[in-house]
Amino acid sequence: MTAAVLATGLCKSFKTGRTKIQVLKSVDFDAAAGEVTMVMGPSGSGKSTLIATLSGLLRPDDGRVVSLGQDIWKLNAGRNDRFRLDNCGFIFQGFNLFPALTALQQVTTVLKYQGLSPRKARDTAAHALDEVGLGHRLNQRPSALSGGEKQRVAIARALAKQPRLLFADEPTSALDGENGQIVTRLLQRAAKQHGAAVICVTHDHRLEAFADRVISIDDGIITGDVRIPQAADPTPAPSRQPALQGA
Repeated sequence: MTAAVLATGLCKSFKTGRTKIQVLKSVDFDAAAGEVTMVMGPSGSGKSTLIATLSGLLRPDDGRVVSLGQDIWKLNAGRNDRFRLDNCGFIFQGFNLFPALTALQQVTTVLKYQGLSPRKARDTAAHALDEVGLGHRLNQRPSALSGGEKQRVAIARALAKQPRLLFADEPTSALDGENGQIVTRLLQRAAKQHGAAVICVTHDHRLEAFADRVISIDDGIITGDVRIPQAADPTPAPSRQPALQGA
């Protein structure tokens, strides 16, 4: 299977005072389109640094990342930014929503940067929010949404671009079990129905059942690579359901 993302020899260090800490130690990594690849490890293992280097957000000290045929760290800053805008979706544990914008506006903003007309951006955003079960919450701001709903807005924002690469950094850590499972099924659906290569870093072992592949990392080194024989069935994610409470 051709890799959507292929990284070789990734190294990354950070300086703290006079101390140099090596976070990634010559890591090789690949992920395929249409699959959910979980990167699992304890806090401080290097998994968030790995996803940042793979997605073009953090330049490695050494190594190479080829995404969709592009050697992304050979691109200049402007072309790298454009590659992310056109091809990548991002989901973070802190949701990263704008407090003053409604759910609909959160999604339309990024689509307008891609060059869509205001009407097309609105229609596309509304459809994406409906897909994650928030068609009835289009005009709500983050303060009126539960944690699970906020994360689903973030997923809608990422999926509305129809990204070929979807990066998720601890997307369920701020959620309860029920909402965490809903979010994980949406990530799985992005791979199975939309054909994205989904790369999710987490320390939540409950998510392993939804992965096609689980890569373990510890102290900046890949320590395991297991293909899951049959990922959990991606039953339809919520659509037009009542708002979830709590989370």
